[in-house]
Amino acid sequence: MADMVQFDLVSPEKKLASVEATMVELPGMEGDLAAMPNHAPLLTTLRPGVIKVHDASGVTEYVVTGGFAEISDSGTTVLAEQAMSREDVARDNIEALVAEASAAAETADDLTRTALNQRMNDLTNLIGDLGL
Repeated sequence: MADMVQFDLVSPEKKLASVEATMVELPGMEGDLAAMPNHAPLLTTLRPGVIKVHDASGVTEYVVTGGFAEISDSGTTVLAEQAMSREDVARDNIEALVAEASAAAETADDLTRTALNQRMNDLTNLIGDLGL
């Protein structure tokens, strides 16, 4: 049997997943990455995107709007800003987040506006990635 890692996904509302996985694909802020058994320790921020968890039953997808991931040799823990099962995501959910970021950008300073514009871009790309 292939080596496994513990995967936990937690949002402020609830724990969405706690499973043994062979690989976890993450939307890192600096680019996508895969966490596997014996991975070097890493703490990274997440951009809006899809987490893909590979386990014995196949691949399960979760959508996150950002957060943090802690990866170690034995597991990956994601503390998500917001998270939901892929099946529960609707275009309206993502569009509402884009509208929130757009409204906040109108009164933000330059540095914050730049970050909010990137967030709007990431969320808009997520709509396309999900085929919504």
